[in-house]
Amino acid sequence: MDDDERVLRRRVGATEARWANRGWWDADADDYQAEHGAFLGEVDFRWCPEGLRESDARLLGEVAGRRVLEVGCGAASCARWLATQGAEPVAFDLSAGMLRHAARAAGTTGVRVPLVQADALALPFAEASFDIACTAFGAIPFVDDSTALMAEVHRVLRPGGRWVFSVTHPMRWVFLDDPGEGGLTAVHSYFDRSPYVEQDERGVASYVEQHRTLGDRIRELVDAGFRLLDLVEPEWPAGHRETWGQWSPLRGRLFPGTAIFVTEKPTGS
Repeated sequence: MDDDERVLRRRVGATEARWANRGWWDADADDYQAEHGAFLGEVDFRWCPEGLRESDARLLGEVAGRRVLEVGCGAASCARWLATQGAEPVAFDLSAGMLRHAARAAGTTGVRVPLVQADALALPFAEASFDIACTAFGAIPFVDDSTALMAEVHRVLRPGGRWVFSVTHPMRWVFLDDPGEGGLTAVHSYFDRSPYVEQDERGVASYVEQHRTLGDRIRELVDAGFRLLDLVEPEWPAGHRETWGQWSPLRGRLFPGTAIFVTEKPTGS
């Protein structure tokens, strides 16, 4: 199998996607933290590669005294920051490799939060047990059925609770993952929902990332019972020179790289 056959767009079943991404993040956890850990911080909450911090944006509202669920937490830097703000966070991730880094950072920072290994499509939490749920690029892009994920988050939130999440801006799927000039030419259909797949020599997926349009995301949220409060598209900050994968100053000044959905579970739900 040549390189062109190892990176492609194709349909992937739920089980194959789950095992691919759990294996990927377990294997890549050390390299990911080595490359991005300094930018993310050990006790900090950045929503995206543009660098937007929750301390500035306040998209979660008041967090002190609130039970907060960090979905797809990775090394849980966001949950640790929330703990320093008086919140009562719980952080979960599918990857044991990423949770190992979360546990290590708890030891080095002294900021400890409950860590749970769990699947976002089957949350091991009681109904209406959290005031807020959030994720910065966690879980949502990697699950086969993100509609079911929205429903699970709705289930564990109390009425009036917020659900805020950041994902790659859907329009980015039109372009190649290239931070340079090659990433400025549209090559894919925005309406092609086929996942991005990397696979091994046997044709088995080793990494899967899903695409949904803006309309798809809004329908998922509405169907789950959420009310959309805001859609934030962070602009590339002046003086920000860091390149993260396909995010770069060149592309960031021309079109958005991140979409942050701010929603709530209506009271009376």
